[in-house]
Amino acid sequence: MNDQDQSTTHFGYRTVAENQKSNLVKDVFTSVASRYDLMNDLMSLGIHRIWKDAMMDWLAPRPGQNLLDVAGGTGDIACRFLRRAKGGRATVLDFSEAMLVEGRHRSEVQEFGDHLNWVVGDAMSLPFPNNSFDVYTVSFGLRNVTQPATALSEAWRVLKYGGRLMVLEFGRMPNDSLQYLYDSYSFEVIPRLGHLIVRDRDSYRYLVESIRKFSDQETFLEAICRAGFENSKYRNLSMGIAALYSGWKI
Repeated sequence: MNDQDQSTTHFGYRTVAENQKSNLVKDVFTSVASRYDLMNDLMSLGIHRIWKDAMMDWLAPRPGQNLLDVAGGTGDIACRFLRRAKGGRATVLDFSEAMLVEGRHRSEVQEFGDHLNWVVGDAMSLPFPNNSFDVYTVSFGLRNVTQPATALSEAWRVLKYGGRLMVLEFGRMPNDSLQYLYDSYSFEVIPRLGHLIVRDRDSYRYLVESIRKFSDQETFLEAICRAGFENSKYRNLSMGIAALYSGWKI
């Protein structure tokens, strides 16, 4: 196959071959892993914590449930889940080993012992049998996947019948003026913070661009439905800066 025949996708605002994107994204998260949690606090002024708590409120974890958190990075979603799902288990999967290493070093992780597992893996080819998990979560991760539709199909496959998908991702604001102000902040401030805190402006420029390239709420909800999930719906957070999506494997 020659270069002109290769399928392409976006890496931020760049067009790249599909078989290149995963390594490019991996390089981004390897670069920022050591300051990833700090940057999340600085970029969002701590609001990402409120969004993740809202995710747990809607999910309402039950005792003994088994969670797969994809693109789970440093494990903050898994820890939130295990605090509420008494006696539950959580598996954090990420294709960046550097992010998982940072997660294992978090002080709060130690309290969960062998209830928390860490796996290096690909959202588009999960290393788990069919019908393995009660809950599948992914937070700010699907927009970095080369083929989000494939990742959603894999989510459906590994969930048990009666299992639930929950996605937290950036969205579109319904007001154009507010969206313009948010975009201006994102493109002007966040890469500069990346340069100051992580010494990596380019990675945070990509992350901002990836937000703008991702689907709006209605389009992404349709993708969830096409993957086979039922009773699917979404809720906007912070006027649509982010959105929570819920679907069931029935």
